[in-house]
Amino acid sequence: MGGLQTILLKISGEALAGEQGRGIDNDILSKLSLAIKQTHELGVRIGIVVGGGNFWRGRSSTHMDRVTADHMGMLATTMNALALADALDQAGVENRVQNAVQMQQISEPFIRKRAIRHLEKGRVLVFAGGTGNPYFTTDSAAVLRGLEINADAILKATKVDGVYDKDPVKFPDAVKYDQISYADVLVKNLGVMDATAVALCRDNNLPVIVFDIGNPINIADIAAGKKIGTVIS
Repeated sequence: MGGLQTILLKISGEALAGEQGRGIDNDILSKLSLAIKQTHELGVRIGIVVGGGNFWRGRSSTHMDRVTADHMGMLATTMNALALADALDQAGVENRVQNAVQMQQISEPFIRKRAIRHLEKGRVLVFAGGTGNPYFTTDSAAVLRGLEINADAILKATKVDGVYDKDPVKFPDAVKYDQISYADVLVKNLGVMDATAVALCRDNNLPVIVFDIGNPINIADIAAGKKIGTVIS
C-alpha cells in the first residue's frame, strides 16, 4: 500500500488513558497530537474517531438499560474529542470537533459536506458521539465516517503491533499476520474490530491497518507508505 491521501484514525479511549487505565494521560495526549501534526504536515487529510472506554464502558453495566448506557458512552467520546482537540490546538494544528449528537455549544453537528470542506481547508476533524445511535460501537462509527470522508484506509490504533491468531499478551506463541482478509477476521473471530465494522469495510472495499499506538509516529509512517502492523483487506 502506497502513501495515503486521506485517513480515518480510530483511537480507543483506553489508549488515551495509558497505564493508569482511567481518565486521560496528558503525556500520551501530547505525544499523540504531535504525531498527528507530523502526519498532517505530510499533506494528509485526517479524520479521527475516539472511543470512550476510559470514562465509561456501557456493556459492563448489566443492570442499566442498554440505550441509556450507550448514550452515556457518547458523552464519554465527546470528552475525549474535546481533550484531543485542545491538545491539537496547543500543537498548532487547526481542527474542528463534529458530533453525531447535537451539542452546539461545544461542537459542530456532523454534516458530511461541511466535514469535507474542513478537510479541503487543511483542518483535522475529530468526530465525537459515535454514530449517534445506540447498539453501534465506535469501530462502526470509524468505518462510517471513513467512508463518508472518502478515506483511503482506516488506521486502527491498538496496544499491540498488529493482528494475531490469538491474544499475544496471554499466548507467547501467538502468530502475527502481515495481511489478512475481512472474511478470515470474521470467521476466526479475531476480535480486532466488531463484526459490523469489518463487514462494512468488506462491503465497501475499505482497508484497515491495525498498528501499535505505543509509538505514535507510526501514524505518519503508515500514511507515508511504510509497511507497519497488519493490513485487513
